[in-house]
Amino acid sequence: MSESRECAPAGAPCLTVTIGATVPTGFENTAAEEVKEKIGVDAKISKDRGRIYFSITTDSLFRVHRLRSVDNLFVVVDEYDHYQFKESKEETLAELKQLASKLPWSNALEVWKLNRSFKKKKSHRRGASKPKVKPEGDGKAEVQNEQDELSEPVSEEQLTADVTDQTETSTSDQEEQSEAKVMKFRVTCSRAGDKHSFSSTEAARDFGGAVQEFFQWKADMTKFDIEVLLNIHNEEVVIGIALTEESLHRRNISHFGPTTLRSTLCYGMLRLCKPQPSDIILDPMCGTGAIPLEGAIEFNNAFYIAGDNNDMAVNRTVNNVFHFQKQRADKGSAFGLPIDTVRWDLCNLPMKTGSVDIIITDMPFGKRMGSRKKNWDLYPSCLREMARVVRPGSGKAVLLTQDKKCFAKAISRMGGLWRKMHTVWVNVGGLHAGVYLLKRTGGVFGQTPEDIYNVPQGDRSSHRDKKNNSETP
Repeated sequence: MSESRECAPAGAPCLTVTIGATVPTGFENTAAEEVKEKIGVDAKISKDRGRIYFSITTDSLFRVHRLRSVDNLFVVVDEYDHYQFKESKEETLAELKQLASKLPWSNALEVWKLNRSFKKKKSHRRGASKPKVKPEGDGKAEVQNEQDELSEPVSEEQLTADVTDQTETSTSDQEEQSEAKVMKFRVTCSRAGDKHSFSSTEAARDFGGAVQEFFQWKADMTKFDIEVLLNIHNEEVVIGIALTEESLHRRNISHFGPTTLRSTLCYGMLRLCKPQPSDIILDPMCGTGAIPLEGAIEFNNAFYIAGDNNDMAVNRTVNNVFHFQKQRADKGSAFGLPIDTVRWDLCNLPMKTGSVDIIITDMPFGKRMGSRKKNWDLYPSCLREMARVVRPGSGKAVLLTQDKKCFAKAISRMGGLWRKMHTVWVNVGGLHAGVYLLKRTGGVFGQTPEDIYNVPQGDRSSHRDKKNNSETP
């Protein structure tokens, strides 16, 4: 699973290890493309949906934390593509216990130490060494500190320096700390498949007990130093060590709403529409601004307009943009974000016809926001208004919805203004939803059969008269 070699040009010894990443379900190929672009290695998509694996050297570890499409990261200790489980529960659990002492832990633990050391240095450099305020209610104070550590990228030179000098400074410090206190750990088991004789809890309990006995660590389910992962999908077994303490999808948002979209899912939607320099990109139902904020950070050569008809949603978006810009200013960056925020009526947008290149938004599912009944009127109205403001022939829309039946019916009533290009099926909070990529056809807005159908009853005769007059020689 890993090997050691000399890393040029520093000459310091480094390891080649396999990194695992959890990604939004349905966007595994998008994550693999990003890994290839930013790290230069091929990623393998797991049989278990929502995971990818790729090999790196430890001098590239800082690049892994820059990936925008991944939720959580872990280093692989070992993996088995066709693990032969015993028929009885007792035999299987006994075998898992024996497995703990046979695994090649050393390289994975070295990567975990390296990852922990430069995360601590980043915290110190960013003034995050102040005592954390213990959250009293929902834990937002602790979440905020984690966002400050991971939301803003650090220069490559700084992070490279962290990697190259860690062997000189951090190892001895960590050894002294390990002597002073016993390492705390927990085992988390994720299991999928109906042919297992054991539960996830039983596997985590017995495997964790063997890990505790092997390392002499102390088990702690909440205040742990290290998290061991046991991922079981049918016959595939992967053992890993977590490299992220909290999912990276929270990186941009400080003011959450009832249906805040994960930043990693936002990134996948943005890549689907391939933003180009100078594009005007619109989110007419922005909520907390997660989509335009992610776009303004990663695809900053385009301009983003975020809008909503709800005052609270607009305020959350403004606060999230301000919070992120303040973080940048505190770190010495003078650049703002190419984003503006507006309150508007979704079905009557204050935009010129054909002035927008891309529309990308999270539509109401009719669950926590809106209702299924209202969607039957809302979806056709907003799709027609989107067709009006998007450039004919070249404009695109990327729309997320779980109300698939209503959406399909609304598209069929658009008179050919939209053509469905691609659908990505995703899991959003346990709901099976679709991300639809639509292409705006060259049809002229206002002259489709649907427009004629929608003419009020009293005006249809005059509309027919105009048509007949235009056909008279």
